Amino acid sequence: MNKTFSTLVLFSTLFVFSACSRNPVTGKRELSLMSTEQEIAIGKESHPSVVSTMGLYDDKKLTDFINLKGKEMAKISHRPDLPYQFYIVDSPVVNAFAVPGGYVYFTRGIMAHFNNEAEFAGVLGHEIGHITARHSARQQATQMLGTIGMIGGAILVPQLGQNLEALQQGLGLFLMKYSRDHESESDKIGVEYSSKIGYDANQMANFFSTIKRISDNSGQQVPDFMSTHPDPADRNRKVKEMATAYQTQNKATYQVERERYLRMIDGILYGEDPKQGFVENDMFYHPELRFQFPVPKGWQHQNSPAQFQMAPKDGKSAMILMLAKGNSLEEASQTLVKELGLKVLESNRTTINGNPAYVLISQQQPQQQQGQPQQQQDPKTALQIGTWLIQYNNAVYALHGLSAAGNFESAYRSFRPVAENFRALTDQEKINRKPERVQIRTVSREGSFREVMGTLGMPANRVEELGVLNSLRPDDKVARGTLVKIIGR
Repeated sequence: MNKTFSTLVLFSTLFVFSACSRNPVTGKRELSLMSTEQEIAIGKESHPSVVSTMGLYDDKKLTDFINLKGKEMAKISHRPDLPYQFYIVDSPVVNAFAVPGGYVYFTRGIMAHFNNEAEFAGVLGHEIGHITARHSARQQATQMLGTIGMIGGAILVPQLGQNLEALQQGLGLFLMKYSRDHESESDKIGVEYSSKIGYDANQMANFFSTIKRISDNSGQQVPDFMSTHPDPADRNRKVKEMATAYQTQNKATYQVERERYLRMIDGILYGEDPKQGFVENDMFYHPELRFQFPVPKGWQHQNSPAQFQMAPKDGKSAMILMLAKGNSLEEASQTLVKELGLKVLESNRTTINGNPAYVLISQQQPQQQQGQPQQQQDPKTALQIGTWLIQYNNAVYALHGLSAAGNFESAYRSFRPVAENFRALTDQEKINRKPERVQIRTVSREGSFREVMGTLGMPANRVEELGVLNSLRPDDKVARGTLVKIIGR
């Protein structure tokens, strides 16, 4: 046993040494299980999935802008030879993210919330920093080693096996902290990169105030120790300190470019795009596909070009609408059962508001490893799915209701009215609904932000929302001639 263990330790040491490489940002040698070629391959493989899930936002002026600045920043980065690509995805969520190999994405939601080019440049530098510092590769290596250590400990010290679930949770918290370290490191890189191409990194710090307001207003704050990102208020303070330090050491004129940026985003889509579907008065409408169905009261929901998801706040169940694979109900049903490894408990044909339909009640079976006996699952915690396949307008839609088997009977009472009220959308007002857009206006006379918004015809109940969009508080003074954002159709 000792000899075998010694051999494993020696092999692991040799493996780790051979897999070490120098990090291009920190200059330190570290374990890397992902080559540059693999990073680029991951980006190429991931991109079609990102596009199909979120869609690309069609705005040539903005796309040209992010590519111009992205390539300018890539040249001064620690890894200028990567094939960087920059995209705006069609999502109202305020977010930006990067994929290994040089793929950087901004949502139209975050582009609408930037108030100058310097804010954008800071976030751009942050995302490129994730790529140049090889954070995905480092996370993969840490996760693998942590998992090996956890499993190895359970084998060598049998008592640990009884606490494997707790160990997994502990590992997860450790990885969250490791991810926060990555975010902090990328903030530092963002300050450096945005400053090097001439922008004031203090504006990057200010954007974290916008993020904090969005987080606070959503009512879904996550405790810092359970979050993969550091607290926005803390990031604001630290980024300002880093920006001040950088500018003290590197004297120059750093640009903000507020007016030019605002002119550029004039007319950008804001919020949900109605043609992709929208929720109003507890009903989901899809104007292009011409259908509607109810959303249970109090349920949260999220829409994308690929699917619509909704769930109660207790998280014990969920429903997902998506296109089914297949040209008929039979083909869609067979494909679904095969691809998801389902055990069908009940099935029957029916019609839903004149549309042919097929109803399946099934459970997902645990995957069987080759050469291993079939795993047994707790019948109460097994995933149970109620699926309504509905043939409508030359397509088959799948509406899935999911919950643990033990809760399924109760959840089914919420699922069924949703599915059975799937119907054609004929209301012309809903079909012809226009999207909201950001519109840039010039303030005609000085006043508080609240007063300015009232003068521009904005309702009082949207002042905080507009304040977040403009990075202004209701009582902030706004000078005559200032450009501000309003929302209109």
